[in-house]
Amino acid sequence: MVIALHECHNFKHGTILHRDLKPENILLTSNLEVKLGDFGLSRVLETRTNFAKTFVGTPYYMSPEQVTEANYNTKSDIWSLGCLLYELCALSPPFDASNQEQLSAKIINGSYYRIPSIYSDDLTSLIKQMLQLKVTPF
Repeated sequence: MVIALHECHNFKHGTILHRDLKPENILLTSNLEVKLGDFGLSRVLETRTNFAKTFVGTPYYMSPEQVTEANYNTKSDIWSLGCLLYELCALSPPFDASNQEQLSAKIINGSYYRIPSIYSDDLTSLIKQMLQLKVTPF
């Protein structure tokens, strides 16, 4: 998944934002190769310094920037990948609520439970870096 996102974010004609990373869009071939699918909500930015501002995606995996309808970039896909990684470990998304308003508030707050302790501190740290509220350049 990291390689697929890297390729999208470093596309020769600009930057492709996937904008809808979620378990349903990760495909496994018969050769057990992982593929990234469903580019229906993706957008191409002409340069890495451009931003998008459209409210699209699946709420559980949206970045704080998407939830607040602020400008966003590749960091939003990294956030979504962090949510996926968290869910693979905890078997539930990092942010969960009974309605969109509560879910948005939890995402904006950025607090979530630690993944189960059977996972390493390094993995916990990686997820923490991916789910940072502060936008940092990649």
